[in-house]
Amino acid sequence: MSKIGKKPILIPEKAEVTHDEKENTITVKGPLGELEVPVQDGIKVEIADGKVMFSAKDEKKQTQSNWGTARSLIQNAVIGTIEGFEKTLILEGVGFRITKEGEALTLALGFSHPVKVDTPDKIEFEVEKNSILKIKGIDKELVGQTAAKIRALKKPEPYKGKGFRYEDEVIRRKAGKKAVTAAE
Repeated sequence: MSKIGKKPILIPEKAEVTHDEKENTITVKGPLGELEVPVQDGIKVEIADGKVMFSAKDEKKQTQSNWGTARSLIQNAVIGTIEGFEKTLILEGVGFRITKEGEALTLALGFSHPVKVDTPDKIEFEVEKNSILKIKGIDKELVGQTAAKIRALKKPEPYKGKGFRYEDEVIRRKAGKKAVTAAE
């Protein structure tokens, strides 16, 4: 039995959830947009009384594993279409900066050339103080994937902490050569 899969999803008044049994997808419509989430085989979906209930059709290990995953994906779609998701990246380093040109980003990351990043569909970039980038969208997976791709362009290094880091991420700093030789 799945602890997460058994919990019903309460559908807020602002959202509308429909199930297409032929294609086995659930469509969630809200004030911020519309998301379509595929449901894995072996998962039964019931929509009634403002709730979405999930159950496993059989006792296979893979079906039991997919049960909670299906519920979490639909829950994220409901939250995303009503509130949206946001990830914040902070760029640290002398001369490093973020500029927004139209819908695309231009990043100065210490390379010999500026790095251009195109905006994916359903994603919105917001730049503050040339060093803080907010990535907003209704699809939690897409927001996280976009943030990870941008962070991978210049990961934070352990000596000076230069590079992209998440807002709540703590970078473990290493001592340099001077500190090591002075201690001996």
